[in-house]
Amino acid sequence: MMTEIKLIQLQPDELKGLITESVNQAIEAIKKTLQPCSDDNLLTRKQACEFLQIDSSTLWEWTKKGKIQAYGTGGRRYYKKSELLNALVPLHVKTSNNFRQSA
Repeated sequence: MMTEIKLIQLQPDELKGLITESVNQAIEAIKKTLQPCSDDNLLTRKQACEFLQIDSSTLWEWTKKGKIQAYGTGGRRYYKKSELLNALVPLHVKTSNNFRQSA
């Protein structure tokens, strides 16, 4: 929808304000369309190791065994943050009857 603006008796500062407002609105609209999902960010090997708090050899083993998926281009490997989170599984801790539960 096009808005009609008449420049009759419009001060330079008012015109500048209208243009600035229009440009800022357009920039914000573009930013919203370009922002990737925060959980789908690509991480480098180093970032993935820091995120999971593991050694690079562990990351390599998990990738080789298919526990996590790596993506690459031009000899570089990347990992999707969302997939790293999904690869984590809950651990079931065995409880012992030898321990007393505090009331």
